[in-house]
Amino acid sequence: MTGWSPQQIAKRLSMEFPDDLSMRISHEAIYQALYVPGRGGLVREQSWHLRRGRTKRMPRARTRQQAWAHVTDATTLKKRPSERQDRKVAGHWEGDLIIGLNRSAIATLIDRTTRFAMLVHLPRQTGYGLIKPKKNGPALAGYGAVTTKNALVRTFEVLPPSLRRSLTWDRGKEMSAHALLTREIGLPVYFADAKSPWQRGSNEHLNGLLRQYFPKGTDISRWTTRELQAVADTINNRPRGILGWRTPTEAFADQLRSSQETTVASTG
Repeated sequence: MTGWSPQQIAKRLSMEFPDDLSMRISHEAIYQALYVPGRGGLVREQSWHLRRGRTKRMPRARTRQQAWAHVTDATTLKKRPSERQDRKVAGHWEGDLIIGLNRSAIATLIDRTTRFAMLVHLPRQTGYGLIKPKKNGPALAGYGAVTTKNALVRTFEVLPPSLRRSLTWDRGKEMSAHALLTREIGLPVYFADAKSPWQRGSNEHLNGLLRQYFPKGTDISRWTTRELQAVADTINNRPRGILGWRTPTEAFADQLRSSQETTVASTG
């Protein structure tokens, strides 16, 4: 049976000895037996022959955990407003993180209609690298769920409601506090399908441009809020053919003026 997987071995034994209860064994039991030597799992030299290179068996309970438990049916992509699809109405945003060394990150946001981009500073919390991480304890990296939510609230609350209609994100756990975000500023959050970056195409394109300024393998926390704003200004002041060669800054400013005029007219 050389070269057979534990699943194949277990199935073959049950077929050859159908009446022998002692030969009925699950593939999980075989895996556990393989990883048990010395109670420390496999030695490193043995793990090199495995596809995933693990020295210990992953607990079965962990494989049953829901990686995207924060994504409900009401927040899936199919529930987004239909007006978002044609890019004619401003205020529908796409977002994601750019992650660097040592769990450093910034949040990147872009309006689908005007292509106006905003970069959100996500500094590490006090005690990062000094306090030993605790299970279910506070996330000291800058992109913990609550930290990310608070940073996005500060960013969006300065905009009129007409320019914060929706936010589409990938399924990262940094957005697991999305219900609080919606409750605090009325910004509904929708999640793209798994492994479908094209569903946030504008944001993916923005992140590609930003890697010119924030290369992979660097500590992003070294950049200040002011420096991030300077990068965003550079991106937003590039004329775009899709905007009739106006800049995103000009297009977004038109939307702000229109929103202010509508507010004045409705209250006048």
